[in-house]
Amino acid sequence: MFIQMFDVRGIFFSLAVFLICNALGVIISKGILSKLNQMVANVLAEYSEVVSKALRGMPVIWGGILGSYSAMHIIEISAEWLRFLGGALIVIGVFSLTMVTARMLSEIVTIYARKAEGAFPSASILANIAEVLTYLTGTLILLQTFGISIAPILTALGVGGLAVALALQDTLSNLFSGLHILLSKQIKAGDYVKLSTGEEGNVVDISWRNTIIKALGNNLIIVPNQKIASTIITNYHMPDKELSVLVAVGVSYASNLEHVEKVTIEVAKEVMSEIAGSIENFEPVIRFHTFGDSSINFNVVLRVKEFVDQYLIKHEFIKRLHVRYNQEGIEIPFPIRTIHTKQV
Repeated sequence: MFIQMFDVRGIFFSLAVFLICNALGVIISKGILSKLNQMVANVLAEYSEVVSKALRGMPVIWGGILGSYSAMHIIEISAEWLRFLGGALIVIGVFSLTMVTARMLSEIVTIYARKAEGAFPSASILANIAEVLTYLTGTLILLQTFGISIAPILTALGVGGLAVALALQDTLSNLFSGLHILLSKQIKAGDYVKLSTGEEGNVVDISWRNTIIKALGNNLIIVPNQKIASTIITNYHMPDKELSVLVAVGVSYASNLEHVEKVTIEVAKEVMSEIAGSIENFEPVIRFHTFGDSSINFNVVLRVKEFVDQYLIKHEFIKRLHVRYNQEGIEIPFPIRTIHTKQV
């Protein structure tokens, strides 16, 4: 009877310890963890979110592990079950620590990549590699903890690596092409690029397999990294975002070219000073270049802050130039061809 009462008391005591440890985990998760985030935010604001994401839900798991470990040593269970439950708790503990480390490394890599690349989303391939390496390390540590030698596993991976590389040739090619793109720094998230095949837009992300480009029509263009690495690309954000814009104009042969140049420069300066996206202190330039079939043709050189600003600048310039030419009596001729016929 005494032994039965002792067992009942032991079960209730172990259950109480388990519940207390879990309650502590919930309290830490809900209360203390938020205070910790505030403390980190006061010192390094950008890393408060890193700590919050990394530790989200973990205090509850750790409280459950501590409660389970304490409870199973209070009640009397067989050595076989003790080893089994202990091993299960070790697996959960190591996996949770690995998850926290992977989350933190992924977020830190993302922060540093964003600092290097600007305000656009950073290349996720670096964060993905950091997570994979962390989980791989955690798995090896777990195997070593249970006395499983990892040397044969590493040897088997080395031998089987060739077969895997052949089977995943395209995937690995895209992976290493993505790394090459990042390390060369010729393209990064946020750049406006145009491929030789015609696709163009802002680079949104460079993942382990694809480069994602957002076109001006708000559509996503998914291009394999291997294609990006092997195609001809025009990067309109390098070495500088500022861009010269050429607007082709033609006037009648009867026009006074000095007057045409003066009026056109005035309109160009007006547009450059009033329309957003233009370089205000840039002096517009006119260059006559061709005696056309029905007009004298020239280019007006304007300057914009980045690629997408050119559309509004051209729009306003052409509108205002047309109005001003009409006021000044400057003719923009229609294409005319004179055909001579010979009678036989």
